[in-house]
Amino acid sequence: MRYVPNMAVRCWEDLLKSSKKTALVHDGKRKIHYLFEDGKEMAEEYDLTTDDLLVRKWRSRNTLGAPGSWEAEVGQPFAAPASADSEMIKENLSNPVFLRQDTKTTFQWRIRNLPYPKEVFSVAAEPADRCCVVRTSNKKYFKRFVVPDLERCQLPLDGSALSFTHANNTLIISYKKPKEVLTLERDLLRELKKLDSTGQGEGDCKTQ
Repeated sequence: MRYVPNMAVRCWEDLLKSSKKTALVHDGKRKIHYLFEDGKEMAEEYDLTTDDLLVRKWRSRNTLGAPGSWEAEVGQPFAAPASADSEMIKENLSNPVFLRQDTKTTFQWRIRNLPYPKEVFSVAAEPADRCCVVRTSNKKYFKRFVVPDLERCQLPLDGSALSFTHANNTLIISYKKPKEVLTLERDLLRELKKLDSTGQGEGDCKTQ
């Protein structure tokens, strides 16, 4: 029986396919730039050998039409812009660092610099608020975060898909990707590999 995605998944898939895309293969990575009709931009980087998603970042335009700063969704977070006081005031290197690094089958987040035993941590899904919450019993850390992929596809947050572990002062949180996302990612990657790596390509599936 052929899988048919729900309307929200189909809408997001159509937006991706109808965007203007530029592809570049460089330094062992496949780099894709998306330009959407509303002016938003998305940039992704994939490992050429494994096809793993290494980077996804977004940029919007301000009210005057000028491009804003890139914001990381997957990969290393961007450092704050340097200021005149940057030599005097520097971020504490021991502060927790939150970043996302997915695997083929899971969304995965890492929170570094959390030197507590695993028993201290609690990671739970709050479907009503469509977010995941990290707590510590010693009240030293608290974090709420959403799963953008589920938001874009309007898929429910499933607590049973959530798990976590702790090693080397790093909390690793995994969320099993739903079948809708796995199918979408597989089909999208197949299309991205068809793009001319020196020019521009557009999908033939347009939004209505």
